[in-house]
Amino acid sequence: MWIALNTILSKEIRRFMRIWQQTLLPPAITMTLYFIIFGNLIGQRIGEMGGHSYMAFIVPGLIMMSVINNAYANVSSSFFSNKFQRSVEEMLVAPLPGWVILLGFVAGGVARGLCVGVIVTIVALFFTDLHLHSFWITTLTVLLSSVLFSLGGFINALYANKFDDISIIPTFVLTPLSYLGGVFYSISLLPESWQLVSAFNPVLYMVNAFRYGILGVTDVNLALCFGILLVMIALLSFISLRLLAKGKGIRH
Repeated sequence: MWIALNTILSKEIRRFMRIWQQTLLPPAITMTLYFIIFGNLIGQRIGEMGGHSYMAFIVPGLIMMSVINNAYANVSSSFFSNKFQRSVEEMLVAPLPGWVILLGFVAGGVARGLCVGVIVTIVALFFTDLHLHSFWITTLTVLLSSVLFSLGGFINALYANKFDDISIIPTFVLTPLSYLGGVFYSISLLPESWQLVSAFNPVLYMVNAFRYGILGVTDVNLALCFGILLVMIALLSFISLRLLAKGKGIRH
């Protein structure tokens, strides 16, 4: 069982490391452009936000945005490729419990998310100084967030019938949630009605918990952040295992 888990995980890591030009390099270039445009050019006009320079304020959000997008993309593309090539059927006929398959792919997504997070953090250090406020909150937030979006990518891959289907959620759901999740602003600047709408955005809690871990400032209660993350992880894990057991999108 553990041999199978290690095999799936090592395969996933080798996969995204082998095509690093497509998986690790683009996020670094994209975030560099964000830092230059939003941080340097626009940030100089905005000044401080939350008691920090605008550049320092947006860095945690941009790191978190890159982590969740890549964790999601890794699992959705990898598992769907296994479906498309029918190699996933070999795992299903093997004496493997569903949670081993799920954990292997999710761990692969977490690994890619963490690698991209480290790369983006290194890039950010060229633009601003980062002083870690709480190592444990920062680490726990990035791990839970990457697990959550890896599970989301797994569910997306199960329902997808063609390669175009795995790009629908990132385009029409993840991108709007990221931009409206307090990455570039404090929600305290919003009218009360929009603050209420933002409260239903899960990315808001991840960004703010991560921002607290780095800068020590947050717009929302930390206990609420971790509570929402844990509940959503439990819910998506249950859904993923149920769908996998039923063979959704796999058995025809």
